Amino acid sequence: MVTGAGGFIGSHLVETLVKKKAKVKALVHYNSRSDWGMLEFADKHLLNRIEILTGDVRDSDCIRAAVADCDLVFHLAALIGIPYSYINPRDVVDTNVQGTLNILQAAKDFLTDKVIHISTSEVYGTAEYVPMDEKHPLNPQSPYAATKVAADQLALSFYRSFNLPVAIARPFNIYGPRQSARAIVPTIISQALEKKSVKLGSIYATRDLTFVTDTVEGLIKICESDQSTGQIVNLGSAFEVSIEELVELVARCLKKTIRIVSEPKRKRPENSEVERLCSDSKKAHKLLNWFPRVQLEQGLHKTIAWIEKHRSLYKPEQYNV
Repeated sequence: MVTGAGGFIGSHLVETLVKKKAKVKALVHYNSRSDWGMLEFADKHLLNRIEILTGDVRDSDCIRAAVADCDLVFHLAALIGIPYSYINPRDVVDTNVQGTLNILQAAKDFLTDKVIHISTSEVYGTAEYVPMDEKHPLNPQSPYAATKVAADQLALSFYRSFNLPVAIARPFNIYGPRQSARAIVPTIISQALEKKSVKLGSIYATRDLTFVTDTVEGLIKICESDQSTGQIVNLGSAFEVSIEELVELVARCLKKTIRIVSEPKRKRPENSEVERLCSDSKKAHKLLNWFPRVQLEQGLHKTIAWIEKHRSLYKPEQYNV
């Protein structure tokens, strides 16, 4: 089962698992429109081979029914908008912490073979040293990041207390086709396609960007590895780029000049901005033989092509929280 299957990463993961001949249950968030999120853009032939469930990770009955006959669970479902977590922290806690508890409890009760819990580099906060390995101190600087620390620790506690086979994947900044407008790469691209300027918050913060297909490969390798059980594994490129440099790269890909406009409402609150992220992924190299393959500029071209084809999904004039 894949929770969060209607999301950016989840939809790519589901596609890849089906291509690998896995029997997949895809849990998407219920809505009255029967909208499956980004799974709507997956290969239609593959969709016919997926069991799609609608529900909510906050509903323990829904999760128990979904997990009951599953060997493996990839838990991606989460509210991930950092600005949104400042506005509605309780909603984020309920989904990211209670939702994770529901997954773990069901997996324990039904003797699931393995749970792969998806974390985030945001739990580290601004780098105290680089590159940042799995022993880097945890310093969540937003309510969202705090909920992910809590969820990670819950997952580890179920491994230590109940011998539930759990592995924690800790991706750094993922980008690629189907990503929502609240993330930095589509924020830049969707604006740059429409005009000659982009409105941004902090432009000097650095991020470690990994293309979505590389991240999905890492998640599957973590699932397949016996050595990953009980472990936290970073998935990042070990290459940092500032937001300003990222705008320059997008401009180069589009062959145009782009002006940056600083907009105060897009900046995180004081003491909350994560200024620097740069992964040490040696553990992933050693345990999984995992290395990112897609170079940043190559990945940006692929992402630009997808966003250009699906412009109606983006509202570049609007700030997405």
